[in-house]
Amino acid sequence: MGWLETFRTGVDAIRTHRLRSGLTVLGILIGIAAVVLTVGLGVGAQDKVGSQISSLGSNLLIVSPGSSTSSTGVRGGFGSASTLTVADAAALASKTSAPDIEGVAPVKQSSMSVLNGSVNWTTTVVGTTPSWLSVRNRSISAGRFITTTDDAQSAAVTVLAADTATELFGRRSPVGQSVTINNIPFTVVGVLVSAGSDSSNNLDDQAIVPMSTGASRLFGGTTRTSVSSIYIRGYSASTLSAAYQEATSLLLNQHGITDSSSADFTITTQESLLSTATSVSRTLTALLAGIAALSLLVGGIGVMNIMLVSVTERTREIGLRKALGAPPAAIRRQFLIEASLLSLAGGAIGALLGISGALVLPQFIDNPVAIVWWAVLGSLAVAVAIGVAFGVYPASRAARLAPIDALRSD
Repeated sequence: MGWLETFRTGVDAIRTHRLRSGLTVLGILIGIAAVVLTVGLGVGAQDKVGSQISSLGSNLLIVSPGSSTSSTGVRGGFGSASTLTVADAAALASKTSAPDIEGVAPVKQSSMSVLNGSVNWTTTVVGTTPSWLSVRNRSISAGRFITTTDDAQSAAVTVLAADTATELFGRRSPVGQSVTINNIPFTVVGVLVSAGSDSSNNLDDQAIVPMSTGASRLFGGTTRTSVSSIYIRGYSASTLSAAYQEATSLLLNQHGITDSSSADFTITTQESLLSTATSVSRTLTALLAGIAALSLLVGGIGVMNIMLVSVTERTREIGLRKALGAPPAAIRRQFLIEASLLSLAGGAIGALLGISGALVLPQFIDNPVAIVWWAVLGSLAVAVAIGVAFGVYPASRAARLAPIDALRSD
């Protein structure tokens, strides 16, 4: 028998037991679809996080209070103490001390309820300066941003982010309307353009107020001059390293610290955030893809089981073919082709299902799903390899059958 005839015989054998073949294909199908979707979700999440972080600018530095190492030498989290102040931000904004820093924006924020009549919405209230808009690479869709005059006069004005404006006012324009924050009426003077989320916050769910207004009328506390963080914008990505060194040196001097290892602040870059987020996402993707790949192993075992059953059922057929002169290689080839066809069919259908899922799922979840072609093609190759690998033993068992024993079987 030639290859074509062997192929035709394999197809006929599979068609003879449609239900059994379909169930065998199902195991491979589920495994391939799971791998394609899992990798697509992971890559989509990486792209989303990367675009969101990059949209804030590659020349952004974030100064957080507290150090990543405590005085006892134990590693700790960011923001362990309120060690940053408005004075630190003013020093960083000095062009003589930090020529590579383009803009500085101190931020103090807290979660508060904002009311518009009977509508109550909890959002992040951010106290900052007019430079925040350019430093954070944001823009206004309606109205204006807070001004130097607003900050100097501790004016009760606020700029709402896109989601906050929608939740409080629906489709109506909030500009010129009044909202209540901490029992204090504020006039809405502007609305921000939607910006998505960064590594920790929803940038579209915020209410921006002047720094002085927030410190004196909203946040309170024993140290009203302290800030949650300071955002620094360099002139370009190429000068970011110089801006980093200038900010570090200036803050150490401001805080009277001579040893940089004892710094009571931490400076991070967008690149470090992106690298961390990407690393975590890749690890989770690899973990989930590995779990999904286990179903391929289960599917392969199913292929082997069905092929062993097929060998047992067709013992007399194998004996007759051997008696008529079929060599062991021909018998082995036929069963390998059948196993490969089952796996390839499951892989092809699973790949199509995975691609369809990648196109449909983003409509129901808040995360893009990428179609990763190397994962699709790799899954198909793995499907065929599984068919061959798990078909070798049944095929070899069929090829080893002695003609006389096969013909005598019941």
